[in-house]
Amino acid sequence: MGPDIPKPTIAGLTGGIASGKSTVAAMLAEAGARIVDADRIAHQVVLKGQPAWQDIVDHFGSSILTRDGQIDREALGSIVFNDTEAKKTLNGIVHPRVFETMAQEIQSLAKAHPGDLVIMDVPLLIESGLHTSLPIVILVYVPEMMQKERLMRRDGLNATDAAARIRAQMPIDAKRAHAHYIIDNSGDLGATRRQVLDIYRKILSGAPTPSPPSCQTPS
Repeated sequence: MGPDIPKPTIAGLTGGIASGKSTVAAMLAEAGARIVDADRIAHQVVLKGQPAWQDIVDHFGSSILTRDGQIDREALGSIVFNDTEAKKTLNGIVHPRVFETMAQEIQSLAKAHPGDLVIMDVPLLIESGLHTSLPIVILVYVPEMMQKERLMRRDGLNATDAAARIRAQMPIDAKRAHAHYIIDNSGDLGATRRQVLDIYRKILSGAPTPSPPSCQTPS
């Protein structure tokens, strides 16, 4: 028998809208982690010619297409934003294909970079229930009021529209109960980077993973 090949350590990364998850993912990548980006894959699986594209057009009609036949994400988003059933249908088309592609990427990374930390960067990690299958969940956290301020500044939204975007997601404070590690991104980038590197080193060192708050028994 040959030497044992170390398996990759897999962790999920999530946050809320305008929490700074992409910034943290970039910091983790810079430190040496391998990032599997669900948003990037979600864009890929709905490109013209892909099976998800056809299923979306069959259900929602050709009015959601741009002139070159690609899916107009704004047009589709306006349909599903306030329609729970339409959103559920869209997620039922897209999510399985995203998770399948993510699994393939993780398998490839496991072969090419054994022993590395693989980060599954998934905005809806907890909402989808995917977090329950992962040994480590990292949450990028900012208070909801800061989410709102950053979202207004980033996307040029008024207070009402920003609040509606935030309410459409699981409250970020509720996500804390499911996270093994919480990165407070309400300070400056230096403070965030220190937390990211500390967590990265702890995970790779094999340090015991803390239990999420929801699993902790009050003393």
